[in-house]
Amino acid sequence: MITYIVRRVLLMIPTMFGVLALTFALIQFAPGGPVERIMAQLTQPEASALGRAGGESTAVDTSADAAYRGAQGMDPALVKELEAQFGFDKPPLERFGLMLADFAVFDFGQSFYRDTQVLDLILEKLPVSITLGLWSTLIIYLVSIPLGIVKALRDGTAFDVATSAAVIIAYAVPSFLVGIGLIILFAGGSFLELFPLRGLSSPGSDDLSFFARMADYLWHAILPVTAYTLSGFAAITLLTKNCFLDEVSKQYVTTARAKGLAERDILLGHVFRNAMLVVIAQFPSVFIRVFFAGALLIETIFSLDGLGLLSFESIINRDYPVVFASVYIFSLIGLIAHLVSDILIMITDPRIDFEGRRT
Repeated sequence: MITYIVRRVLLMIPTMFGVLALTFALIQFAPGGPVERIMAQLTQPEASALGRAGGESTAVDTSADAAYRGAQGMDPALVKELEAQFGFDKPPLERFGLMLADFAVFDFGQSFYRDTQVLDLILEKLPVSITLGLWSTLIIYLVSIPLGIVKALRDGTAFDVATSAAVIIAYAVPSFLVGIGLIILFAGGSFLELFPLRGLSSPGSDDLSFFARMADYLWHAILPVTAYTLSGFAAITLLTKNCFLDEVSKQYVTTARAKGLAERDILLGHVFRNAMLVVIAQFPSVFIRVFFAGALLIETIFSLDGLGLLSFESIINRDYPVVFASVYIFSLIGLIAHLVSDILIMITDPRIDFEGRRT
């Protein structure tokens, strides 16, 4: 197992390099940038004044083309100063190399538009995303394990077919569409107004008692957590069912029945324990799937101040240090979670040998 863990850890290095290289390359070809954005802001007052003087609309084009046209009349020294301020006075390969060196020691620099270090900003937003992911994963397990066991015991019946169809349909529907539907139905969109639309706390919640704050938090979290969880039931439900059926068909169950043990004792004392080993070992993997699948869109839809919303706003604002750091953190968490999941599987089921694989 040690050899496998070392090999997987070493494999993370080229994987992270590839992720960052691809992200960096895409950024180079993306239109606009922080320099162009500042140019557009500098030229906007003049454009607005001209529009008002001519009696035209005061809407301002802040696109990259508009910034370039405005920059043509700007002092070249000012343009170069802006490029140096954002680090674009260096060749791309040199900038990429400096970024890799800094990221190796978790130095993500400072945000372009927020007066704070990127690492402090991410650590401030990360708990929101992690807590929502943990709540969603917990609910997925609490629902999927009993449902999977009942499906195994009623294999092939109408209940089994109907529940399989339900969880597969839920899996197929994107989480952001679920979130939009929940807002329309229950958050004052077109029908009921039972839950708040934005955030995870009400104004003035800091003055409430501990239990009142918890109730307020849960009230705000119901819709986003529901949007997170619906697509996650299928995998664990079907895995639980298949593991349970696999254990029931084994020889030790037949032997236990021949000895006269009660069916309840066989199922709870032997089958359940053995079947759940692999299911529980999948917890890190399930958490990371929920975390990645919903963080960006769900947090944006419900205005949750987490890492997903931070990443979205940083992309819109061309805040590249935050964008790169978010990609780095997301990727690293994903790789570590998959490694932990594999280790738990090997511990719980000695028959599985990842060390025999080449990768």
